[in-house]
Amino acid sequence: MSVASIDVPRWEGPLPSRDEVAKMIDHSLLRPELSLAEVQDGLATALEHRTASVCVRPADVPMAVDALRGSEVAVGTVVGFPHGSSTTRAKIFEATELISLGAEEIDMVINIGRLRDGDAAFVQDEIAAVVEAAEGRLVKVIFENAYLDDQQKTAGYRAAENAGAVFVKTSTGFAPGGATAADIALMRRTVSSGVRVKAAGGVRTLDALLELHRLGATRFGATATAAILDDLEGRRNGKPAATSAADSLMGDY
Repeated sequence: MSVASIDVPRWEGPLPSRDEVAKMIDHSLLRPELSLAEVQDGLATALEHRTASVCVRPADVPMAVDALRGSEVAVGTVVGFPHGSSTTRAKIFEATELISLGAEEIDMVINIGRLRDGDAAFVQDEIAAVVEAAEGRLVKVIFENAYLDDQQKTAGYRAAENAGAVFVKTSTGFAPGGATAADIALMRRTVSSGVRVKAAGGVRTLDALLELHRLGATRFGATATAAILDDLEGRRNGKPAATSAADSLMGDY
C-alpha cells in the first residue's frame, strides 16, 4: 500500500543546499515486489545523489554492500519488518546476520501490540536486545504511529531512548497512515537532544521534507529522492516549485 502524501503549504523559508537535503534522506527500496534490476536502479539513484543511506530488504543487503562499497552512502536494512510481531530472538538473529553481511544501519519495528497493551518494559527490553546485537551500528526504532495514541507513543519513545536507540521513526509505510507534523513535534519534545527523529511514510515533496525538518526530523525515508532534489535545485535556480513530483512513484517507506 501507499500512504497519502503529506500536504503542507509551499516552503517559503531559506533553501538548504542539495547536499544538505540529500544527507537527510534514506532512499527506500523496501517494496516486496521490486525486482533485482529495480533495486540496482535504486542503488544507483542513491549513489548518484549521495544520500545518507539506502534502506533495502534484508535479502538485498549483500548486493547493496557491493554496489555502494567505497561510497559515503550507508547500507541500511530492516528488522521485524513490517509488522514487528516476530519474537525477540528472531529480531536479534536477524540483526546479527544483517550486520555480518555488512549492514551499517538497522530500522527495527517494535512489537506494536505489546506497546498498545501498555507493556513498555517489554518494548524497551526488545529494543535494547537489538541495539546490543547491532554492536554499535545505528538503530532506528519504528513505532507505526497510526496505530498508537499519544500516551502509547510517548511511552514508546521514552523506552527507545532508555534502550539506547539513536532514532525514533514514525512508520513503515504499510499502515493506514505515515508521518504527520503532529507526530514529529511530539517525538521531538518527548526524547532528549541525543535521540534523533526520522519521518517516513508520505514524504514525497520538498515542502513536506522541509516542514518536517523544521519540526525536528533529521532523516527521511523516501522513494521520491530524485524528484525532491530536482525540485530543490530548480527552486534554487529560480524555477517554480514542482507540483507533481510523486505522480509516478510506487510509494515511500
